Amino acid sequence: MTTQIALGILIPFLGTSLGSALVFLLKKQLSNRVQKILTGFAAGVMVAASFWSLLQPALDASAGMGALAFLPAAIGFLAGMGFLLLLDMVTPHMHMDRQNEGPQSGFKRTTKLILAVTLHNIPEGMAVGVVYAGFRGGTGISAAGALALALGIAIQNFPEGAIVSMPLLAEGMPRRRTFWMGVLSGAVEPVAAVVTLLAAGLVTPVLPYFLAFAAGAMMYVVVEELVPEMSQGKHSNTGTVAFSLGFVLMMILDTTLG
Repeated sequence: MTTQIALGILIPFLGTSLGSALVFLLKKQLSNRVQKILTGFAAGVMVAASFWSLLQPALDASAGMGALAFLPAAIGFLAGMGFLLLLDMVTPHMHMDRQNEGPQSGFKRTTKLILAVTLHNIPEGMAVGVVYAGFRGGTGISAAGALALALGIAIQNFPEGAIVSMPLLAEGMPRRRTFWMGVLSGAVEPVAAVVTLLAAGLVTPVLPYFLAFAAGAMMYVVVEELVPEMSQGKHSNTGTVAFSLGFVLMMILDTTLG
């Protein structure tokens, strides 16, 4: 079981690293259409994962509460949204206008991008940690179900790694350095997973709250960051199509493996 959990925690980090490695293969900048496709796909994966891998298990784990079974999921979900709102207030947004950046907090654009992707990776790491805590605690989450979430987030992290590393390359940073920046930005994910795993293991009775908390945090990222990116400007329809494909793929992974 320990080996399964360790591999599951590292799989999403591998997705970010592989996405960052695209700086060695592609031009210095992704086209607008490709960015829409990658962002939309990532958003679809995260929405599906939030429900089937997190909220549904939270509701199932609270079934014994009868008519109030929704309560842990509702409280946890809103707490997760609030947590990301707080983080978003103290760190830069990912969707920044190059023409009107201004001296936001005195950060360079590259620093803003690194902080933004780190912000995104926190709830994803928490999500992986909490489902593996559920698997370890015997709360009805199977090893295959936890693996499905880890794979889904890894798939989502692959385009995210490219979306972050490629703009750094376009800003003039050397390819090797942009790759390592992308890799390091994803390093917070396994750390968040381990911390959440340990914390959830100590308080198994509140695991439904943890699951819903991770779902709320992930949905905040989708609504606040990814959806605006995929729906603004040209080629927004390609982002919508990619969203549906990402959603369906994650739904298939979760329902067949879970």
